[in-house]
Parts: sequence; structure tokens; C-alpha cells
Amino acid sequence: MGKQKEPLACSVCGRRNYSVPISGKPDQRLTLNKFCKQCGRVTVHQQTR
Repeated sequence: MGKQKEPLACSVCGRRNYSVPISGKPDQRLTLNKFCKQCGRVTVHQQTR
């Protein structure tokens, strides 16, 4: 069976551009600076639930 992936959503426009593999049940949401194609700049992307 494949690993489960959790999407990352842009904090500005809300578009889900990236996904990351998850391991177990995290306590906090993962936040990363990623490039958003919709916004055209680097923004904070948060893990969605």
C-alpha cells in the first residue's frame, strides 16, 4: 500500500498546490514557504486537514 499524502494549501489564495507524505498523527500543522503558481510568488503553505 502507498503512503498517505496530506495537501498543502496557500495561505493567500487557498489553492492546494503541493502534497507531502505524512507519518503518524502530527500535533501541529506543517508550514512551508513554497511558490504558488496562482499568486506568482513565494507564500506560506499550511497543511490542511
